[in-house]
Amino acid sequence: MTRWLNEEEMSSWRNFISTVHDLMGALEADLAPHGLAMGDYEVLVYLSEAPNQAMRMCDLAGKLQLSPSGLTRRLDGLVRNGWVERTACPGDRRVAYAHLTDEGQEKMRQVAPVHVESVRRRVLDPLGNRRVAQLGDIFGTVRRGLDEPQRA
Repeated sequence: MTRWLNEEEMSSWRNFISTVHDLMGALEADLAPHGLAMGDYEVLVYLSEAPNQAMRMCDLAGKLQLSPSGLTRRLDGLVRNGWVERTACPGDRRVAYAHLTDEGQEKMRQVAPVHVESVRRRVLDPLGNRRVAQLGDIFGTVRRGLDEPQRA
């Protein structure tokens, strides 16, 4: 039997769904003057936080929820700009790495403050400390539900 949304649930769901696309678009627009899309920025973040600023391509694809060909397309522009390089594993030719270059690290130093300010201005400051903590709890709960195996 379908558990339809009540008025409050429907209002909350519609507020979320109509806001998330606009929010991501606004965050993306704040990165655009720096030559980055949000997906590009995500790559730079993951690589900047990885040991030796490098990750196996398959692991990076998993983090970004991309197929191998999707990751290749995502990396093409970053490689062209000199921010990321692809390297082969010396011990296993089947393994390839994405590595953040010195230019990529510099790009992160330039753009990270812009992105943090955008997140603060668009999400954190309007919410205030108490509601930021609530937001973290809410999305932590949603994340755990997504990570659990679905019961039939």
